[in-house]
Amino acid sequence: MLIERERSLLLIVDVQSGLMPVIERADQAVTEISWLVAVAEHLEVPVWYTEQYPKGLGATEARLAAALPASAHRLIKCHFNACREPGVIDTLRESGRTQIVIAGAEAHICVLQTALGLREQGFEVLWLVEGCVSRRMDEARLARDRLVQAGGVAVSADMVAYEWLERCDDAIFREVHHRLLKPRSRRPLRLMP
Repeated sequence: MLIERERSLLLIVDVQSGLMPVIERADQAVTEISWLVAVAEHLEVPVWYTEQYPKGLGATEARLAAALPASAHRLIKCHFNACREPGVIDTLRESGRTQIVIAGAEAHICVLQTALGLREQGFEVLWLVEGCVSRRMDEARLARDRLVQAGGVAVSADMVAYEWLERCDDAIFREVHHRLLKPRSRRPLRLMP
C-alpha cells in the first residue's frame, strides 16, 4: 500500500501550547510535523488540525501554528476521539480522502482514539512515528503497536513525503527537493522508538 497524495489528508491532533512542555521529544515532533505540513501544502494535500478544549490546553503550539497553511481546517473538540465530533466523518468522506496520515499528542489518548475511530470507519491510517508523542514514550510506543494491530501502518515523515512525490524527474520534485527535502537532510533525525 503506497501513500498517494491525491488520496491523503494530514491530520494533526492536539499539538497545543499547554500540553507540549510536558511531552517527551516534543521539539522533534513539532519540527517533523511542521516539515511534513510544508510538504503537504506544496503538494496540495489537505491539512486538518484539532485542538482539545483550547481554553484549558491553549492554542496550537506557536511554531506549528506558523507552519500551518491558511487552508488548514481547524477542529475544536471535546471528545478524545475526534471522529465522535459531529460532522467530522461526513466531512472526511465528502473530501474523498481515504488515507489519513496522523500525528500529534498525546499518542496514547487522543491520537490513538482518533486513529482507531478512523480505522473503524474504513479509513487507511498512517501513524507518523516521529510525530506521535506522549508524556512518556513507552505509552506512545504502545499506542503505535495497538494501532498497527488494528490495521494501521507506522510510517516516517520521509516515507510519506517521498511516496507523495512518487518520482524524481519532474518539476514538482525539483521544487520540493530544493526548498524542503535537501535542507532537512542536513539535520540529524532521531526516530522515536
